[in-house]
Amino acid sequence: MLEEDGGLSLTIARIVQRLKGSSLHSQLERQARISLHNPEIKLESLKEDIKDFLKTSGWEKKLQNAVYSELIVYPSPCHPAAPPEHMKEPLAYMRKAQGSWEKRILKSLNSMCTELSIPLAQKRPASEQKELLNKWNEMGTDEPDLSLFRPVYAPKDFLEVLMNLRNPNYENGEQPSFRNHLGLIQVPLKVKDIPELKEDFSELDLNIGQLGIDDSAQVPPEFFENEHVRIGQKVLAEQDSAAAQQYVRQGCPTALRADLWALILNISNQPEDILYYEQLKSNVIQHDLLVDSLIYKDVKLTASNDDYYFVFEDYLYQVLLCFSRDTSVLEHFAYSSATPPKSYIRGKLGIEEYAVFYPPNGVIPFHGFSMYVAPLCFLYHEPSKLYQIFREMYVRFFFRLHSISSHPSGIVSLCLLFETLLQTHLPQLFYHLREIGAQPLRISFKWMVRAFSGYLATDQLLLLWDRILGYNSLEVLAVLAAAVFAFRAVNLMEVTSLAAAEAVLADLSTLKVMPLLQIFLFATVT
Repeated sequence: MLEEDGGLSLTIARIVQRLKGSSLHSQLERQARISLHNPEIKLESLKEDIKDFLKTSGWEKKLQNAVYSELIVYPSPCHPAAPPEHMKEPLAYMRKAQGSWEKRILKSLNSMCTELSIPLAQKRPASEQKELLNKWNEMGTDEPDLSLFRPVYAPKDFLEVLMNLRNPNYENGEQPSFRNHLGLIQVPLKVKDIPELKEDFSELDLNIGQLGIDDSAQVPPEFFENEHVRIGQKVLAEQDSAAAQQYVRQGCPTALRADLWALILNISNQPEDILYYEQLKSNVIQHDLLVDSLIYKDVKLTASNDDYYFVFEDYLYQVLLCFSRDTSVLEHFAYSSATPPKSYIRGKLGIEEYAVFYPPNGVIPFHGFSMYVAPLCFLYHEPSKLYQIFREMYVRFFFRLHSISSHPSGIVSLCLLFETLLQTHLPQLFYHLREIGAQPLRISFKWMVRAFSGYLATDQLLLLWDRILGYNSLEVLAVLAAAVFAFRAVNLMEVTSLAAAEAVLADLSTLKVMPLLQIFLFATVT
């Protein structure tokens, strides 16, 4: 009990410390000062009267949402005696593997620098600055020569690293609880089984109304939809982040989705947020980074060739170029297993005073990175708001899909969950694919790393991301990947090669996400 109280005290202290440095804190102070001119505020009951004023004027709700956001994003404090790196990743072999992977990425980036004789960063000449400013809203028309640039890595390179992960404690002995796992991931992490997933995702039950289901025996879809929209409007009127998060577990009505997601992510797009975005834009205009070319290349290779997303090319450049300059993104490394790369001013290699993070946000984009932003362009058309939503989605969820950790929503756990579900509930299919050299994870890995962006039809993808936000978890990605294999099991049992299996699963754009998830979770015999 004492330890629990200590943990609570640490959590409260951390939240207070973080909120003290926020714009919300200064806004609350300003409102409290303004309230002193209100005749209803009495000197003898000053504290209570100001509290009541902040409550009735809606500021208490904003404070509650900010506190809830902090609790959702930041992990619970470790034991006071635990070293600080335990907050990032408790398992030493995972930290070591992530460190080795980062060295490989940096080596790839540096060799590209050397080969192309291009500096990591340089100031743009005034003429180039002016030109970029003039074409800021039509960067997609620009066709720079990117033939010599290559993505630093692709998802398949990352999968090879994960396949070689081993827990050294098991290296020379038996792995009793794990020896029956025949998948590609060979680390003994605890993942959920179907009964546990059913409990966690109880709102997806077959008897509960869902947006994204065309017919239901229990409730006529149009009746459920009308009632769900009415409740959604009420949730928005209340401006309660926790209520919004619970609500979207049953899906978001299209007309309310943008506002509900912003409420869950605690994004309000205040004037100071717009100003911050303009400062990032100014940084892009002034300085040219090597990663800019990697971003251009990635957009050209992925979103520009996508039937749904090619129209958003300009938005993607704007958001991703600003993201690369945003030093506030560095804060997420406090609870990420990754460490931001460092660069040194020329001639000062190894001298810490001359070290800077590179890129400034600490995130090196890889092949497919722009697909994290693309679906959000359907919801947000104001660049600064689109930017803030993406940044918050990244620091809450997407960073876990390209870093090595033991977190339940980390890509290692998702891969293991996918393989375990398939091996347990579709053993014949799993063994058949394994025997013909078509390990299922080799096909599904790219879906999960991209959170299915670019694979599902956009309306279905947004229904899936509703549930990611609603449950504050990426585990639904692994469940859906297993459900896709279950859905195509008959065809997959007939294939005789990896290429044939990939052909069966090449097009997911006609799939309906919610029926697949419901049937796999709640109609599977356990």
